[in-house]
Amino acid sequence: QVQLVESGGGLVQAGGSLRLSCAASGGTFSNYIMGWFRQAPGQEREFVAVISWSGGTTYYADSVRGRYTISRDNGKNTVYLQMNSLKPEDTAVYYCAARGRTFVDYSASERYDYWGQGTQVTVSS
Repeated sequence: QVQLVESGGGLVQAGGSLRLSCAASGGTFSNYIMGWFRQAPGQEREFVAVISWSGGTTYYADSVRGRYTISRDNGKNTVYLQMNSLKPEDTAVYYCAARGRTFVDYSASERYDYWGQGTQVTVSS
């Protein structure tokens, strides 16, 4: 059983930056592909980014590509999401998630086995 705990959310002005962290415990972190999702009020949870177990492969949603960077430190059992040039439409609860070593349907939330509790990101205009 893997436990995931996100941190780093907060309130930031448009154009600003935040870095989210997700600390994992209870499993072998390097066995898992790690993803970030977000959910805005009244909307469905949407895919943001995913990173392979080694960190060598990443994918991004079109809406964040070029502004967000996902990375991981397997020695620290942590995955990060660096968010730059933030926009008000980036406001959401951000969740990290873990799944086994396959990228099949990497943007589908139902493919992920473990989830954190989420961290709120609010971008003011």
